[in-house]
Amino acid sequence: MVVDEGVIVEIVRPGTGDPVADGEVGEVVVTTLNAGYPLIRFGTGDLSAVLPGIDATGRTNMRIKGWLGRADQTTKVRGMFVHPSQVADVSRRFPEVLKARLVVSGEMANDRMTLQVEASSAPQDWRRASARPCATSPSCAPTCRSSSPAPCRTTAR
Repeated sequence: MVVDEGVIVEIVRPGTGDPVADGEVGEVVVTTLNAGYPLIRFGTGDLSAVLPGIDATGRTNMRIKGWLGRADQTTKVRGMFVHPSQVADVSRRFPEVLKARLVVSGEMANDRMTLQVEASSAPQDWRRASARPCATSPSCAPTCRSSSPAPCRTTAR
């Protein structure tokens, strides 16, 4: 992947912002001086590495290997970033929750997130309790599936 000439791309060590050597995997940091939407050292959270040499087409700008993973556990669902702290905040609202895991599935605009929780017991009024995290999202539909211990889930569609 050849980097656009109007964009400054750095590959840095996640968490420190220190540049890594060419070929070493690091976080992609972007600077673009677009007057309508400037970005100054925007950490994308995506991992990549600089490729040596020039492109087969003859373009000489920096080349990167493409997407190689995430620098952290943040994910993007329908254009919105979901941070691990948000999952923890929802889990803390329910004392019954022992463990929580966010699962993202689907493709691009059809992605779906499911918050799976392991709970000591289901809340007495699960639908009302699970609707609280969904209050600001019309596409969030709470459901609960029970077994022992009761794993309940809230699914965004």
